Amino acid sequence: MPAVPRNIALPFPLGSKTEIPPLAGPYATWLGTRYDPIFTEFSAKGVRPEPSVRNRVFNDPYLSIKPTDRMVLGAGDGEPIARDAVELRRSLLNQFDHARSRLDSDDRRESFSRQQQVAFDLLTSGKVHRALDLGQEPIALRENYGMSLFGQAAIAARRLVEAGCKFVTVFFDAYGLNAGGWDTHDNHFARLKDFLLPVFDQTFSALVLDLESRGMLDETLVLAMSEHGRTPKLDSKAKGGGRDHWSRAYSQIYAGGGMGKGNLVGRTDSIAGDVIEKPISPKDVLATTFHLIGIDPRTTLSDRLNKPMPIAGDGVLRMELLE
Repeated sequence: MPAVPRNIALPFPLGSKTEIPPLAGPYATWLGTRYDPIFTEFSAKGVRPEPSVRNRVFNDPYLSIKPTDRMVLGAGDGEPIARDAVELRRSLLNQFDHARSRLDSDDRRESFSRQQQVAFDLLTSGKVHRALDLGQEPIALRENYGMSLFGQAAIAARRLVEAGCKFVTVFFDAYGLNAGGWDTHDNHFARLKDFLLPVFDQTFSALVLDLESRGMLDETLVLAMSEHGRTPKLDSKAKGGGRDHWSRAYSQIYAGGGMGKGNLVGRTDSIAGDVIEKPISPKDVLATTFHLIGIDPRTTLSDRLNKPMPIAGDGVLRMELLE
């Protein structure tokens, strides 16, 4: 196994800090849990309140955190566990496994065994922990990214790529309220102006410039994406109007990894409600991404019923994004 997992997600399991359990996430479904991302954990509280949602205020770490707050792998303080302690745990686990040895093996157990090995490797190896130790970075650079959870997760992502991770996801997730974060059903303008846009703008630009200064941008593809947009018109609510879910038109930002520089592709109507020029589907973005990382977007995988599933669906390479 690689010293650093190939797929890591920051800063905590998606949806785990809201008032209801997470309903979905970036999981591998029928490919099997062995392909799920490995999530870090972040348990510190924010130090400044975000603009209120539904008359409720949370100290949201995506707005501001302390320089000493840390993302870790699992519980604990982020330091590797001594090997003898891990071996005691492994011995106990092996005893349970031996008692179950008469059970028939199946795919789920095989995946579980592999996940156990990954867990043991992460606990005893310091490479990932060192990558997550942001105290190794100059404080001026950290402040340039923004002393927010999103900013510090982005700099951790850069460090993980340097350590050998191939695919890193940084989530700007909801915190406190399930309809928080970018799900601006309430108080839309205040939250964008005072919280969401300043944090995102600072972090994204700092990440791109940092990658460029280190000679990493040309070989690192950066995608800032969401699953849908917002309605072109505000609804009416007592405390600031909001914008609801909208799939017919929305924007994304790409940098590095072969994407064109300074391009503006596509155009909407006057109220940003519908695409009227060069529509690009999410599957087109997926196909183009596969192309840039050296995978034929027409590749198929077999599902559990042995049916061929194209990895990019009906998406096609869009050269407009590369020019």
